[in-house]
Amino acid sequence: MSLYLFLKTLHILSSTLLFGTGLGSAYYALRAWRSGQVQVIATTFRHLVTADWLFIATTAVFQPLSGLGLAKVAGWPLNQFWLLCSLGLFVFAGLCWLPVLWLQVRVRDMAETALREGTPIAPRAQRYMKVWFVLGWPAFVAFVAIFFLMVAKPL
Repeated sequence: MSLYLFLKTLHILSSTLLFGTGLGSAYYALRAWRSGQVQVIATTFRHLVTADWLFIATTAVFQPLSGLGLAKVAGWPLNQFWLLCSLGLFVFAGLCWLPVLWLQVRVRDMAETALREGTPIAPRAQRYMKVWFVLGWPAFVAFVAIFFLMVAKPL
């Protein structure tokens, strides 16, 4: 297998892992939150934060590195429209994800505190989840656009 095909395979696999973990995390976080059950929220968010660090953070670092490696091996100039847009959208999505991660950690901590103390989850968690939900949409749209740009490579 050529270096290009090897890098391309890893790039596609890691993008699938990044996007799929993000979608799965969003789904399970929303379902847990809507259950209203502190135990479910605490357990789910504990796993979400771990999954974000294990899968999203690592693939978020690998994606631009493998993409730039692909561009170098393929001989593509880095100033191509589709590549610059993809990188810009990737940075934008990352800027949405960083506060989302922080919010998930806070909600996890509030749920674990409420569970330990036998109290309802702090009202602040509701505001955090609203912001979490709002930040997820532009990141999702950015990744869909990145997938299009990677496939179409418009000039």
